[in-house]
Amino acid sequence: MNEQQTAEATPETPQPAAVDPRLLVRQRGFAGYFGEFVRRIRGGELGSLPVVVGLVIIAVVFQLKNSSFLSAGSLANIGVYTSGLGIMAVGIVFVLLLGEIDLSVGSVAGVGAAVWAVLSVTHGVNDWLAVLIAIAAGAVIGVLHGFFFAKIGVPAFVVTLAGFLGWSGLQIWMMGKEGSINTPSGSLVENLTGYYFADKAAAYGLALIAVLAYAGSLLLDSRRRRAATLPSRPLSEILLRTGVVAVIAFAVAYVLNEPSGARGLPLALVLFLGVLVVADFVVRRTGYGRQIFAVGGNAEAARRAGINVNRVRITVFAISGMLAAFGGLFIASLSGGATKNLGSGNTLMNVIAAAVIGGTSLFGGRGKIWSALLGMLVIQSIQQGLNLLGMASEIQYMITGAVLLAAVVIDSVSRRTQKTAGRT
Repeated sequence: MNEQQTAEATPETPQPAAVDPRLLVRQRGFAGYFGEFVRRIRGGELGSLPVVVGLVIIAVVFQLKNSSFLSAGSLANIGVYTSGLGIMAVGIVFVLLLGEIDLSVGSVAGVGAAVWAVLSVTHGVNDWLAVLIAIAAGAVIGVLHGFFFAKIGVPAFVVTLAGFLGWSGLQIWMMGKEGSINTPSGSLVENLTGYYFADKAAAYGLALIAVLAYAGSLLLDSRRRRAATLPSRPLSEILLRTGVVAVIAFAVAYVLNEPSGARGLPLALVLFLGVLVVADFVVRRTGYGRQIFAVGGNAEAARRAGINVNRVRITVFAISGMLAAFGGLFIASLSGGATKNLGSGNTLMNVIAAAVIGGTSLFGGRGKIWSALLGMLVIQSIQQGLNLLGMASEIQYMITGAVLLAAVVIDSVSRRTQKTAGRT
């Protein structure tokens, strides 16, 4: 039997089915990692890349203009001033994941500070109890916003705009005729931004804990994905990521421990990082977090899937209000007390801008809690650099506005690119 007859007698070899390129699993190793990175960039999945590149550019430019920008004292100031507004921005990230907005965070921060000041300073309530009541008051305010939005059907924009006006009035009324209540020396609120861990072991210990926790998270995620027969990160990639985080963490710890300019690890930064870690765990590792993304992506589809959409919406606004009140205590600590205008001015814009600049989409269903940190680092780094150069505040506003516009443009272009690539 010749070759032609053999080919005719042999059943036709089945051809492999066409694979959707969006479902291709990258090869292991750095080559595969780079290939996936290129594919994601072409598909519009920019992630945190723009803001990280922006931070590097900001650091290089201001360091060349003023050599003290990356000094110990300057970095400590950035960390402290980032914390209060950053905590408020975490709450905004939750709301933006729903595709909504909360315009009341500034006035809620003012109410939280006023509640603490009136209870603790004026009426002598235990400092810890007054702080807890202030934070709880913010959560209750958020529940009210969520109720009118979820149950009554009033748009979140209108509800929180009304809250912005109403809670500002309550704040002014609570502060009374004097208009301000100074923070007592040695009080809990004063220590929020005024306390530093002078022992060098604190900064290095926190850096070590952060690196070990990050590595453990990557290893655990990789093990779970392998157990579920899903593609997982190779060990080489895990080691590379951990190494990068370790270099950054220990470099920051070293700078903060420098005797010339810094006083050690700021308590404010520790609390901010703690809020970020807890919130990130809730969003990425719990069923409730997945429900937030589902509702933000498509509320009707989430409802048909059995998710209690109203409960998710109300609790998200409660989280936003709670963190806004907590952030208000940091602002009171920095300004030396609670005032009638605490939380006004550009507070709201900075908080929303931080979440958006950090990579959280205004259109809902996409973003990360760490966006609050990245966005606030961009804003505060710009402000710190311009302050060192002696620039006027109006220049800071214009530059921050331009950065915010650029972030929204990048988000819009990214979504359009993903839609064209068939990834939305």
